[in-house]
Amino acid sequence: MDILKTLQEELQIGYKQVEAAVQLIDEGNTIPFIARYRKEATGSLNDEVLRNLDERLRYLRNLEEKKNQVLSSIRDQEKLTPELEKQIQDAMTMVALDDLYRPYRPKRRTRAMIAKERGLEPLAELILLQQVKEPLEKLAEDYVSEENEVPTAADALAGAKDIIAERISDQADYRTYIRQATMEQGMIRSQAKNEKAESVYEMYYQYEEPVKKCAGHRVLALNRGEKEKVLTVKVDAPEETILRYLEKQVITQENPYTTPVLKEVAEDSYRRLIAPAIEREIRSFLTENAEAGAIKVFGKNLKQLLMQPPVAGRVVLGWDPAFRTGCKLAVVDATGKVLDTTVIYPTAPQNKVEESKKVVKDLIKKYNISLISLGNGTASRESEMIIVDLIKEIPQQVQYVIVNEAGASVYSASKLATEEFPNFDVGQRSAASIARRLQDPLAELVKIDPKSIGVGQYQHDMNQKNLSETLQGVVEDCVNRVGVDLNTASASLLEYISGVTKTIAKNIVAYREENGVFTNRKQLLKVAKLGPKAFEQCAGFMRINGGTNPLDMTSVHPESYEAVEALLQKLGYQAEDIVSGGLKELGRKVRGCKGLAEELGLGEITLKDIVKELEKPARDPREEMPKPILRTDVLEMKDLKPGMVLKGTVRNVIDFGAFVDIGVHQDGLVHISQMTDRYIKHPLEAVSVGDIVEVKVLSVDLNKKRIALTMKL
Repeated sequence: MDILKTLQEELQIGYKQVEAAVQLIDEGNTIPFIARYRKEATGSLNDEVLRNLDERLRYLRNLEEKKNQVLSSIRDQEKLTPELEKQIQDAMTMVALDDLYRPYRPKRRTRAMIAKERGLEPLAELILLQQVKEPLEKLAEDYVSEENEVPTAADALAGAKDIIAERISDQADYRTYIRQATMEQGMIRSQAKNEKAESVYEMYYQYEEPVKKCAGHRVLALNRGEKEKVLTVKVDAPEETILRYLEKQVITQENPYTTPVLKEVAEDSYRRLIAPAIEREIRSFLTENAEAGAIKVFGKNLKQLLMQPPVAGRVVLGWDPAFRTGCKLAVVDATGKVLDTTVIYPTAPQNKVEESKKVVKDLIKKYNISLISLGNGTASRESEMIIVDLIKEIPQQVQYVIVNEAGASVYSASKLATEEFPNFDVGQRSAASIARRLQDPLAELVKIDPKSIGVGQYQHDMNQKNLSETLQGVVEDCVNRVGVDLNTASASLLEYISGVTKTIAKNIVAYREENGVFTNRKQLLKVAKLGPKAFEQCAGFMRINGGTNPLDMTSVHPESYEAVEALLQKLGYQAEDIVSGGLKELGRKVRGCKGLAEELGLGEITLKDIVKELEKPARDPREEMPKPILRTDVLEMKDLKPGMVLKGTVRNVIDFGAFVDIGVHQDGLVHISQMTDRYIKHPLEAVSVGDIVEVKVLSVDLNKKRIALTMKL
């Protein structure tokens, strides 16, 4: 197989692009580095395409390795024919390869093996020839042998049937047809083990659907119901069609003695050997596809969440609500430094409302707080009421935002949080995290395992390795797209930078603490274990404000500094113009100079990127994202009436719709059918996590706490 050609066809990109990307990956370059600084070579492939390419490259290389192992094994058995070798070389999936290898794979001791050991293979061959001219029982008498443990003719015939059944089962072509027929015409059915028991799986108590139409989220729900022993799930194949097909393949001529036996054997082979394996394969295939889809959605949701715009330049009060243990507060300045922490008890059972209000008012006055970041956990509704009353009572302009606190408790009890806030308890750490995740969602959320952030579906039921790899890749892409301030970034943030390991990230922080702030990027080479290759990968994503070289505050890579200095000199600019913002006309001047890229030794794409960066240095791509909704008043679920139009924030996108926070502490569901007037395959075509959307209330069920919304206004 030509792997590069296969990748080109699958990804629908140029052969040279594939060739360049594979070479760069093999040389040890990271995906963010290739996507940002090797556009010339790859023809501007983005990080998403590069990650898909990397994943498929690994799969196809593993497939090639497995093919070599299979060929070697069959060759050692002296059973490799040119035809079989070609079939193996042409196999495009692991499943197809396994089908071809099945007859030659070392097996546990089967009924057919025992029959062969008893000398019954010649009898099986005679039956398969279908030229028998006497009853098979009479023919089988010749194989009766006490020594071979074949006491009767019936035993001999049974053994021959077992040999034929296994031979049918091992035919790769038959399995391919049966698998395809089951996928196309089969039904997936589920039943409750106890129909009277109430559970979240009630819609699956008597459920059936064509296999080919079963959506990913339903597959995962059925799997979970089966795992929790609430449901029994099975795949019903088109058995009659399959049996007729097998008979047609096996029975090549009518014979009164062999035809009934071969029909019986084909049925036994299918029901006993093929069907259970095909059902397992199809369930596994459906699960893998469903997981891949869910992981993809999780990744896109996470990306949108991480890329939410920071609320910069404001002192924020983080409020971690609770009942019995009190609400933990943390005041965080505009740089994320914790200025003060305290605990108030405005909620039940203490109900010290006025006392709590006074504490908060004093904090607002003392630290000039203009924004309250309220976690959406237990007692959030009660805390919100108090905040709204308090805002009405004070002269200062204060707003509040309800922040999804998923993962805050995981972070606050972690080793990382203990190192960051050694003198705080878990509640104080959680309040500080809630404040910071509003100020800079990316910098704060990277401290939490992505699986705990709560923007997925069925994440605990998935292949955890695949899920982790995808989510880590998403975080890595986001961090590198934004870049980090080398002199303020935490080790948790730095470790996601291209080429930086956990050890190097800690060493960067240690170097900073020991030697003071970095004044230029070259100093990175003095950090322990950060060699030239790591420097090449990471330098462009590290920013230094107020350093000795103004280019260090931009995303221009040090490898291009010489060319940039020549560019500025040629067009009459100084390096200081980068800091002062005096390069706004640079693009126009560059467009007026023909052949400039070649003269500077740069590619056209690289020059374009450099000009874009110098015109607006250190721009934050998150600024283009919708800002969070800042509130000053409260709305309750009982206030909602059908027909009301509200603004809300998309909190989670799933296969069948999106959950939208409309400020009533219960997210409403916009079903996929209520998103747009045009047909869409997936909700992600219409909305993303963090989007601010206008919705209309369709219905409210107070008992079940369900809100149905529509975006069709």
